[in-house]
Amino acid sequence: LDRDPDCKIVAQEIKKSHQKRFLFFHKKFSEVSKIKLENYKIKAIIFDLGYSYSQIKNPNKGLSFESKGNLNMKLGLNDFSADEVINKLNQKDLELIFRYFGEDKDSKIISKRIVHQRIKSNLNTEKLVNIINSVKKKKGGKIHNATKIFQALRIFLNDELGELQRGLNAAETMLSAGGKLAVVSFHSLEDRIVKRFLRKRSTYNTRGSRHAPENENKPIPPTFIELNRKLIRPDNTETQSNPRSRSARLRTAERTEVLSREVGFNNHGIKT
Repeated sequence: LDRDPDCKIVAQEIKKSHQKRFLFFHKKFSEVSKIKLENYKIKAIIFDLGYSYSQIKNPNKGLSFESKGNLNMKLGLNDFSADEVINKLNQKDLELIFRYFGEDKDSKIISKRIVHQRIKSNLNTEKLVNIINSVKKKKGGKIHNATKIFQALRIFLNDELGELQRGLNAAETMLSAGGKLAVVSFHSLEDRIVKRFLRKRSTYNTRGSRHAPENENKPIPPTFIELNRKLIRPDNTETQSNPRSRSARLRTAERTEVLSREVGFNNHGIKT
């Protein structure tokens, strides 16, 4: 599955050499359970949460702070663009986006300057980067000044955390007993959701179902067994051959025979 329509082109090439083993669906992670696969026993589900190099370098997508022109950041199947977020949302909303999804300590002052600067004209990628640089002032570090703000915009715009949580819930309902779940994430916000999901699913739920009668509200056994309690990171050999893998984090689990649990999460992956 991929929400990016450009991936259809790559998928067509893969399909040519793997006719009987490959199917492509232009859908979001959260829609995985909607796919009709007759006579298939799902043995594994893998979520790769990162952007491809071609996506980041595609100027039309505008995912990078090195892009030129209008802000975009849409990966496909979106309702709005980063241009609309930056040029239309109020200061408080922008501050919350930057603080929560980017964990940027300068969220308040950056959001204020954005609102002030856009009065003169709409902000594009270059103008936004200039505003961020004017606040942070430091340059030449390992992490670019604009990294966290652009991360926050991408996550908010594509509802990445909500998509991840709903995708994990769907995977739980689809996997057969003994089926494997593997998730490769690339920053702490994603990994935190995966970690909490697997920790909760790999322990007894002592509260049971909130819909069950009191006399039937028994503890629910685990739906997953964690295969690696400790986070798996790439070793030096891998990072040397593929520097972009340095921030990758892998967690894996195996599905038990227990029926999937019902959970309540809002559309941004935050527990309600």
